[in-house]
Amino acid sequence: MTDPQPRIACSDTPEGPCALLHGRWGAAELGQRVLWLPLAEQLAKVPHQPALGWDLRGMLWLDHVGAQVLWNHWGRAWPARLWLSDAQRDMLERVARYTVPAPAPEPWRLADQVDHLGVLVLHGVDHARHLLQMVGQMLLDTGRLLRAPRRAPWRDVSGHLYRMGATALPITALVGFLIGVVLAYLTSLQLRQFGAETFIVNILGVSLIRELGPLLAAILVAGRSGSAITAQIGVMRVNEELDAMRVMGIPHGFRLVLPRALALALAMPLVSVWTTLCALAGGMLAADLSLGISPAYFYHALPAAVGFGNLTLALSKSVVFGTLIALIGCHWGLRVKPNTQSLGEGTTASVVTSITVVIIVDALFAVVFKNVGF
Repeated sequence: MTDPQPRIACSDTPEGPCALLHGRWGAAELGQRVLWLPLAEQLAKVPHQPALGWDLRGMLWLDHVGAQVLWNHWGRAWPARLWLSDAQRDMLERVARYTVPAPAPEPWRLADQVDHLGVLVLHGVDHARHLLQMVGQMLLDTGRLLRAPRRAPWRDVSGHLYRMGATALPITALVGFLIGVVLAYLTSLQLRQFGAETFIVNILGVSLIRELGPLLAAILVAGRSGSAITAQIGVMRVNEELDAMRVMGIPHGFRLVLPRALALALAMPLVSVWTTLCALAGGMLAADLSLGISPAYFYHALPAAVGFGNLTLALSKSVVFGTLIALIGCHWGLRVKPNTQSLGEGTTASVVTSITVVIIVDALFAVVFKNVGF
């Protein structure tokens, strides 16, 4: 049976050295790594020279892919000595006719880089301006809500509370419980070396109640509810529902932004407390199994180890996190263009921006309120 592997054999002829090509030079063969790598090594050892002849008559198959490989190896010029069939010549001539030179890379210029940086800065300023306008409009809508509470969209608020708060409890409970278990086990390995096992209550209490509980809940809600907010408003943009609301005189801020911001501002503290309790339960279980610290001791030592200021700070952060997540989700949803690609890009940007802003704001809270609760 004829060997289909593409290969090159060099021989000396009365006319001079010649490269004999064998096997199948097609897309199916050259697309296989085990066949292409040996052939690439053979091509590297046979550089294109004017005195070198090429004999293609021993090839079993040649298609456009194999012809393109040969044409590029020849420097996109015909060899002086070439033996091939009529079909192979037609294939190579077609490849030579439609092969265009690659565009030259643009030279690096400082002015272009400065211009690109300026475009990015202006783009960021535009986003900041739109977000600031949304915050101002939300404050005005809040005043309108306080003046006429009966005309507020309470049904929308209650629906968002259920979807963003109640339905998020299972996943936040599972993740919080596992984080508590992991943190307790890692902490116990270090405390056991110094005989300070009882301090695991202080470490878990402060870290979970003050930082990890609100931050973990905010990250989960940002990935879950923040993307949903952007997708919902983005679909309304694609379906031209936002334009219809503007024509009917329905303000976007009062009916879209305010209910979501208010719902998340109310739901985030509750979800944060729920996540923290589940994390403490996981840490309590791991501490009992690894260090022998009973849940009763954990329960009685926790209030003395964690001050009330930590809980107040955690709840305050959660309100800010929830409001920011809702505003960022609405911001990217309102900026979606009426096409599916922009909808996907906006949803991705919303999640990334929400998580980044939550971490930055949490770091600012940690620096500004470093003396609270201790």
